[in-house]
Amino acid sequence: MKDTQTLDWVRRIGGDATWVTSVCTGALVLAAAGLLACYQGVCHWASWHKLAWFRAEPVADRTVFDRNRVTGGGMTAGTDFALALTAVIRGEDRAKFVQLSIEYDPSPPFNSDSPEKSDATTIARYRAMVAKLARDREP
Repeated sequence: MKDTQTLDWVRRIGGDATWVTSVCTGALVLAAAGLLACYQGVCHWASWHKLAWFRAEPVADRTVFDRNRVTGGGMTAGTDFALALTAVIRGEDRAKFVQLSIEYDPSPPFNSDSPEKSDATTIARYRAMVAKLARDREP
């Protein structure tokens, strides 16, 4: 998000793209490049509030469509995102075909996929890990 060459490239390519998309914290790169200003978007739940730093409107959802901007939440939301975008571009029949082809039938072993569903200990442990990683990345 601080690499001006990368942001310039993303801004240039995204400015003419039919679709501007990202999954997980990639939305922060789009936002830092100015491509989500005045658009709704989502990224990983632990970072989605940061979208507002770049004039994007954070939405707590797995996939968000706003005009030609499509963003997905955390990593596993990427499959939901891909199928939803496939349906828009190629039609629902094609998306269903892809879903069958990749045998996408989520059945997580735990119901701890979001802060609303997880327990306080797991959330605190995750936030501590993120805070440590952020400190380790400081210049």
